[in-house]
Amino acid sequence: MPSIKLVIVDSAGTIIEDHGEVVSAFAVALQKNGIPFTQEELKAWKGTSKREVIRHFVSGLRSPDPEVRVEATYSCFRSELQSLYGQRINPIKGAAETFAWCRERGILLATTTGFYREISDLILDKTGWRDLFAAHISSSDVRRGRPATDMIFRTMKASGVRDVREVINGGDTPLDLQAGSNAGLRGVIGVLTGAHGREDLQDEPHTHIIESVTNLPALIEQAETVEYR
Repeated sequence: MPSIKLVIVDSAGTIIEDHGEVVSAFAVALQKNGIPFTQEELKAWKGTSKREVIRHFVSGLRSPDPEVRVEATYSCFRSELQSLYGQRINPIKGAAETFAWCRERGILLATTTGFYREISDLILDKTGWRDLFAAHISSSDVRRGRPATDMIFRTMKASGVRDVREVINGGDTPLDLQAGSNAGLRGVIGVLTGAHGREDLQDEPHTHIIESVTNLPALIEQAETVEYR
């Protein structure tokens, strides 16, 4: 089995703290545009393309021009989210140490996120992590968001890693795990620092569920024993 060359991680809830900013921004945008929703529905869609989330809720309505409504709601969502993240972005405790451990061993790092590019850039700039990553791919960079494999394979291409057996993916949502398993990656790892608990993640295809990205170094060292369950 080849060694691990690339670690891909999600952003909110995986390497930065999740204080409900995304769900709050969606709630404000949907309410302002008269689109019904439930909090549980919003939570279930965490991790995917934000425009696609809104399109899902609009699709169930009778609207003379649904795409106009989607774009108006999406614009409101973007404004609200950028305001929330402009106030506070806190790294997950120990994330920086995990990144340093990987870099010391020549393991590449990359991020994928359901955020659009502006929010992804804001996170990287505010944390000072931009130069740590070989690639950072947003849902706005690809045609299909999670659970499709587009972001993962684009990340691998940008990082120069071709073999899925050399890649592990960590994230805090069921969609993160679905995307990683759909791509056939060496490691598909659920992380419990986000909005979803163990009960939400354990039924998804995975290799491990861990408390935090701080547990990644130990998993990498034992990578030859990783098997799906």
